[in-house]
Amino acid sequence: MNPIYSSRKRFDIVVRALCVGAALFGVTWLALILFTLFYNGLAGINFAVFYQDTPPPGSTEGGLRNAIVGSIIMTVIGVGIGAPLGLFAGTYLAEYGKHDKLTSIIRFINDILLSAPSIIIGLFVYGAIVVPMGGFSAFAGCLALAVIVIPVVVRTTEDMLGLVPNPLREAASALGLPRSLVIRRIAYRAARSGLITGVLLATARVAGETAPLLFTALSNQFFSLNLTKTMANLPVTINNFVQSPYVYWKQLAWSGALLITLTVLALNIGARILGAERTAK
Repeated sequence: MNPIYSSRKRFDIVVRALCVGAALFGVTWLALILFTLFYNGLAGINFAVFYQDTPPPGSTEGGLRNAIVGSIIMTVIGVGIGAPLGLFAGTYLAEYGKHDKLTSIIRFINDILLSAPSIIIGLFVYGAIVVPMGGFSAFAGCLALAVIVIPVVVRTTEDMLGLVPNPLREAASALGLPRSLVIRRIAYRAARSGLITGVLLATARVAGETAPLLFTALSNQFFSLNLTKTMANLPVTINNFVQSPYVYWKQLAWSGALLITLTVLALNIGARILGAERTAK
């Protein structure tokens, strides 16, 4: 056998082994995390978790109803505010301002927001909303989550619209359609699954955020739908319960962590399925 070929083959085997080892290393830690969550969290999952509110200190009865409902409300409103803004901004970057200076500035700012720690966004909303309003509120928490959603949706929208073939746009324009209709009826429809994927990924990103809510919505022990007051939510409730000396609170914290993990996992799987359908088409 040619010595050069033999050395290259050995090198290929070594590199492949290192790649497989690195992949197994990451998968192993993920499996351990999931196993720990299921092992500790499933024991506390029961009907009371979903129809009883968080218990007072020392109690051995209660659930996470108020925290679950609060998280759903703030996540839905946050995504409802951030996703349209991100969609419009991403559309501008992809369709209207491909080469101007404003586009470069927007992309630069968007990249900063994408990489910014969520606690920084929480502090910003605290100074801009919470302090002027004179107190914590669920509305401030929704705005903090919306700020996190926007850059994710901007990036995915720009990328997905960039994949739509230009001949489709040119054909529609040749038929006399105005630019706005070309975007709505051609570009959006062609990139629909990718746009939905971006929204799902953004939702998964904010579903478990704790730091922004610590400085904005905070939490409470009661069931509340008032957006102008503090509102219970799963991430902050888990953070509070896991640091407590009460065994039942710790058990609820494990159950809440499992619920968030399953939600994020489901959203990511949904995004992957939509992405696979887009690739197949």
